[in-house]
Amino acid sequence: MKKLINNPDNVVNEMFEGFLLANKNKVKRIGEINAAARKNVPIKDKVGILIGGGSGHEPMFLELIGKGMADVVVIGDVFAAPPSTAILEATKAANSGKGVLYIYNNYMGDNLNFGMASDLAQMEGINVETVRVWDDVASAPLDRIEERRGIAGVLFIIKIAAAIAETGADLQKVKSTAEEARDNIRSIGVALTSATIPSTGKTTFNIAEDEMEIGMGLHGEPGVKRVKLVAAKETAVTMSEQILQDLPFEKGDEVSVLVNGLGSTTRMELLIMYNELDKILKEKQIKVYDVEIGSYCTTQEMAGCSFTLMKLNDKLKELYKNKADSPGYRFCGK
Repeated sequence: MKKLINNPDNVVNEMFEGFLLANKNKVKRIGEINAAARKNVPIKDKVGILIGGGSGHEPMFLELIGKGMADVVVIGDVFAAPPSTAILEATKAANSGKGVLYIYNNYMGDNLNFGMASDLAQMEGINVETVRVWDDVASAPLDRIEERRGIAGVLFIIKIAAAIAETGADLQKVKSTAEEARDNIRSIGVALTSATIPSTGKTTFNIAEDEMEIGMGLHGEPGVKRVKLVAAKETAVTMSEQILQDLPFEKGDEVSVLVNGLGSTTRMELLIMYNELDKILKEKQIKVYDVEIGSYCTTQEMAGCSFTLMKLNDKLKELYKNKADSPGYRFCGK
């Protein structure tokens, strides 16, 4: 394992300190925990948007707080959910009196800890609602969609939830809009290499130099199939077929696209993959409204990428236009 770190057991704390220092004019620490908020949080007459999850996926979730994005973030150790006590403290910081919406990816540890924190917050008089993200089409069949994992599609859901919250909408409206975005999103990933966990120096799985895995999860969870490494064109066809048939996406639909790098994938490769995806969408007569290309939801140094498509309607399209300014993601508006 080659990483620019100090003590392997202290990587999350040191990363968090570096994040605070680099963004000292934009964010503030919450207590002594690994949670941060926008400088002006809580914001009067606005539902608080709280996001979080395990570290090791940066800029997700840590760097996605800011205007037009989340208000508060709480992180756990590498690939581990944040503790419920930290989530509760972050919830209190996010609450302005209109309640707090949790947005996080659908993993057992996150479900347990955010669920416990929600119960504790409700006992203290804070109204909390939750949107679990399950956009990974490879992780369970459509009839068991609530068992699917969350991957990079959470980026768009945070953006949409933040946009509706900034209108002054109440908690139920913010939740239902975020759910609407989630239900119109599908994603799938492909992994070329594994990743190493800093505290152990061990890889999360083994894969041969001439192999790739379609549908690999963010932590190395098994995908739908392992195949010999093929060219970008064939890879894009295989990935897009899984997504397009699932919603399904159809002729005349308009979508926002995310081509997400998993950690060590070059921007050259991501652009090549988008070039192939765009050809497929044109052939299907699916219109691309906007495209984001970059590493937004990573798995340490894993090589590979994921595709995310969000089907737009008039409501989601209008909210998507909202400007966003966070350390890890910026959108200038449309």
